This record gives sequence, C-alpha cells and structure tokens, in this order.
Amino acid sequence: MKWIATILFGLLLILQYTLWFGNGGLLRLWQLNAVVERQKLENKQLLERNRALEAEVIDLKQGMEAIEERARSDLGMIKKDETFFQVVEE
Repeated sequence: MKWIATILFGLLLILQYTLWFGNGGLLRLWQLNAVVERQKLENKQLLERNRALEAEVIDLKQGMEAIEERARSDLGMIKKDETFFQVVEE
C-alpha cells in the first residue's frame, strides 16, 4: 500500500511540474501575458503618434498656416517686409 501512495505522489509531482514549467504551462502563460501587455502599450503609443501625423498631413494639405509655420521654423524663412532678429545666447 505504501508503494501505491509513493507512485501516486510521484505522478502528482510530474503533473504539477508539467502544469507549472512544461510547454504551455502557467509560467509561459504569464510571460506571454506580459509580452501582450507591452505590445498593447506600444500599439497605443504608435496609434497616438499616427493620429498626430495624420492631423498634421491634413493640416498641411488644407491650410497655408501650417506650411508657413514649417517654412519659418524649419527653414528660417520670413515674409516680405519683415525684419529678422536672431538672439544669440552666451
């Protein structure tokens, strides 16, 4: 009778090992859940960036203000009859 209990206990240990550490076990499930959560966060950030870029593209296609702002900030352009002042910090 004692050897049957030992065999059953051994089987229980093997099943528990498979449950926790085996292929598709709980540890792997937790790791995959963490990966999915990180990917969801990254997707959310990329979606926000894409929305901002889409809004900028629409603004550039429709309005001259955005084009003018780009020309002023990126290219240093000024309008006719404007005076350009450059402030140099020490």
